[in-house]
Amino acid sequence: MRVPRFAHVSPVAHDGSIMSIETIWLAIGFLGQGLFFGRWVVQWIASEKKTASQVPLSFWYMSLIGGLITLAYAIYREDPVFIAGQSIGSIVYIRNLMLISRASQAKDLAGPSSPQS
Repeated sequence: MRVPRFAHVSPVAHDGSIMSIETIWLAIGFLGQGLFFGRWVVQWIASEKKTASQVPLSFWYMSLIGGLITLAYAIYREDPVFIAGQSIGSIVYIRNLMLISRASQAKDLAGPSSPQS
């Protein structure tokens, strides 16, 4: 059984300060998880405003950024389960952002729609 890195590292740095590398990585991990969770709050608020299910663009950006931060944390922790999950998730988020961008560009090229009689 592998012993987690933080099990043998003191929470106090050699110079006596509280901010150790482990503390910084924990903060990074919580930041990633916070962004990742926050995307659901954004989606919920957008859906409530429209009174219909909505997935705003910010949801995908928060997914990507939160996922990449969490991926960095997972790599630091050498956790293959989270590395695999966040890697695959990031591909999905990037693809959705690409699809949204293409649809927006196509809409812009089409110009304003003609009024219907």
